[in-house]
Amino acid sequence: MRVAVLGVGYSGFNTNTPDLNWKELMLEAAVRAYEDAGINPRKDVDSVVTCAEDFWEGFAIFDEFVPDQLGGVLKPTCTVCSDFLYGVATAYMQIKSGLADIVVVEAHSKASDILTFGEVIKFAMDPVWLRDIGNAHPYYFAALEMSQYVSECCINEEQIAEVVVKNKNNALLNSSAPYGAKVTVEDVLNSPMVFDPMRKIEIAPVSDGAVVFVLGNEFVAREITDTPVWVKGVGWWSETSNYDTMSFNAMYAYKAAKMAYKLAKITNPAKEVDFAEVDDRFAFKELQHIEALQLSRKYETGSLMQEGYFARDGELPVNVSGGNLGVGNLLEATGGQKALEVVLQLRGLAGKRQIEAETGVAQAWRYIPTASGTVAVFGV
Repeated sequence: MRVAVLGVGYSGFNTNTPDLNWKELMLEAAVRAYEDAGINPRKDVDSVVTCAEDFWEGFAIFDEFVPDQLGGVLKPTCTVCSDFLYGVATAYMQIKSGLADIVVVEAHSKASDILTFGEVIKFAMDPVWLRDIGNAHPYYFAALEMSQYVSECCINEEQIAEVVVKNKNNALLNSSAPYGAKVTVEDVLNSPMVFDPMRKIEIAPVSDGAVVFVLGNEFVAREITDTPVWVKGVGWWSETSNYDTMSFNAMYAYKAAKMAYKLAKITNPAKEVDFAEVDDRFAFKELQHIEALQLSRKYETGSLMQEGYFARDGELPVNVSGGNLGVGNLLEATGGQKALEVVLQLRGLAGKRQIEAETGVAQAWRYIPTASGTVAVFGV
């Protein structure tokens, strides 16, 4: 039993959305997804999965607030407290097991409503050992990880700057990327250092938006479309919940990719994957995640980045959408933006940034302070 993407919809992505509350963002994305799939959610949908974190929402039991705007009243509805791609994995299992024929997955960000972003992140940390150390901003933990990574893998600041240049320039071709900009390596290196060795421009600002996917089994897919996009494999993995005991080498991405590739029957990712959308909410993370996804060899990634290997017109394009550095940090909808770009590319609907591809990978990390991540392989 194969699983297909029947429809996609999104709202945003914007630096802030003062004209829309989070329910309206979800409704707008859902209406577009159902129109794309050609289904009636009240009659055709068997299950609804929403991806939300109570820390970001400001209240508990989020799935109580979901059915109305997704057309899921009296439908089985559950919350996965994690990234959108975890929701895709949940839907994938529900469909593969025969529990449901059509499943809706939703995730959103209303980050502009969060007035104390850093404090919310700290509240998720160990209250005794980590939360109040030096009263420091939690991005210092990301800077520590960056420091170890660049040291171990011989990454220099110019190579990290190339990530920023590539993604912000790619974002100029994406009308849904509010942080696109024409920048140079010199611009990045001359920008202020905020969490040594991390510069402000290397950190993705927050964005608002929502993503809704309609997934279904292959029998439904064949009735709806002759050119489905298939979910060929999914994988997820969590290490420790504490920053002081995690490995600092993106093992979550490596393990999740290994699982997804096995399901997708991919044995040589660097040759069989045509392009990837990876989590780059900190610029160094793109390099780290590329290696973890086995799209390049250790110690070669930085040089390949400088050579244009991962550029939009390179051998293996990464973050053609502009990535998080161009689109923004969408909280639990981050993986949704990645998967959305992959599906649009495989459908040939990416506009000016369109590339030729048959297999794409979407990867997301759950952000500070976690070592959790997911990977999904899509193909035509």
